[in-house]
Amino acid sequence: MKSNKTISILIILAIFVIVNLLSNKIFFRLDFTSDGTYTLSQSTKDILSEIDEPLTIKAYFSGNLPPHFVKARGDFNALLTEFAALSSGNLVYEFINPSDSRENETDAIKAGVEPVMINLREKDEMKQQKAYLGAAIYLGNSAEAISFIRPGGAMEYELVSAIKKLLVTDKTPIGLVSGQNEAGIEQFEQALATLEVMYDLEEISIDSAVTQEYKTIAIVDPSSSFSDENLKVLDKYLSRGGNIFIAFDRVEADMQNGRGESVSTGLEIWLEEKGLQISAEMIVDNSCGAINIQEQQGMYVVNRQIDFPYLPIAENFEEHPITSGIEQIAFEFVSPINYVGSENLKYTPLIKSSEKSGIVPMPVQFYIEKQWADRDYQNPNQIIMATLEGKIIGDNESKIVITTDGDFVLNGEGEDRHPVEQDNINLFVNSIDWLSGQTELIELRNRGVSSRPLDKLRDETQMIIKYSNFLLPILLLIFYGLFRFWSKRKIRQKRMNESYS
Repeated sequence: MKSNKTISILIILAIFVIVNLLSNKIFFRLDFTSDGTYTLSQSTKDILSEIDEPLTIKAYFSGNLPPHFVKARGDFNALLTEFAALSSGNLVYEFINPSDSRENETDAIKAGVEPVMINLREKDEMKQQKAYLGAAIYLGNSAEAISFIRPGGAMEYELVSAIKKLLVTDKTPIGLVSGQNEAGIEQFEQALATLEVMYDLEEISIDSAVTQEYKTIAIVDPSSSFSDENLKVLDKYLSRGGNIFIAFDRVEADMQNGRGESVSTGLEIWLEEKGLQISAEMIVDNSCGAINIQEQQGMYVVNRQIDFPYLPIAENFEEHPITSGIEQIAFEFVSPINYVGSENLKYTPLIKSSEKSGIVPMPVQFYIEKQWADRDYQNPNQIIMATLEGKIIGDNESKIVITTDGDFVLNGEGEDRHPVEQDNINLFVNSIDWLSGQTELIELRNRGVSSRPLDKLRDETQMIIKYSNFLLPILLLIFYGLFRFWSKRKIRQKRMNESYS
């Protein structure tokens, strides 16, 4: 009997040892998220397979973090474990607590991991604490840093893009056209941070697009007219198989005088020759952004936000690599796109206005206090962004991506500098990826980043969710209490009915 117990214990210990050995070689986890947040994409696996020399990752995470930061550390640890398992032994990692020593903290800062201030509650008091949540990636003599790993953010994309940046030695040049008062490279602050993983964005003249043979060029927010010679160069560029991203305004708003007017740069005529007709009208949408107005109330001036239908918030997307993972885009003063060209070309509407939208001819006077009604929204699903591909000119395949908001991706400059929504940035970078034929990072950019606001749901659905969250825990406790009560009562009755004679 004793020997059997000893054998059983030895067998159990042997199983534990084998399981531990296998866990070092095999890693898996179950993913029940709607978008497969915790399942590595094929693009990630392909990039990890490119690693052919030792790559080291140092994850700098402080101790004594709040629960949601602890979860972020656990998610990042699981991600690194999975990366290491797929890297054929070329990827190694370690976690370091910068708070443990001055040396660790200095190393973290030198590596590019900056401390952040987080809020903590201790003994019913709120206080701030310095914390580190970042990582440094080393490959040979090169290094990249993730300065801050945001809880709930796109961790896989952050890590893969940093690795890819180290692996890419020859970046693809992208020509940013200048000469017609287009946006300068300094206005692309946020977009540049994402583009620089795989591209070099370079300001060029239109002539350089042909002479230096850029695969993709971008024309963003021009305000001066294109000459006939400029447009002929663009035709020549397309005929050679070049690809163009165009973001330009057909209408503009003068908010000082509360007026909207049409503008012309010559691009609209050139585009119509390709079948892309951009009319001098402005889209209005019930799904829109707001503007701040100042009001005098007694002795005080107060700010008030008013919905402004001339600032559409688009959520109506065609399924396409460019719109992959995008949830909403904030546009300003846009015009509708219509296709009137050849059926031999492939035209794809990418983004449309909502079911409750309309169009307003130019010029228009803005009335801030206007009461908008259903009669103002008689032209639903107006196209704001589209693609055209095929033999647009000549015998070579080329592509155009066009949107009628010239500055949707720009941070501005000087006093007008402002942050841009991340979805706007991703839409622009996805467009460059698709035009350049480098789509491996597109599907990763928005994974794990979801916005599902309740106010976008129907009232009935909101009520169901609200009362389910409130009542379900209470009902579960009641049912559990009833179950325990009847179970104990049944046991007592059984004991009372037992005969001990």
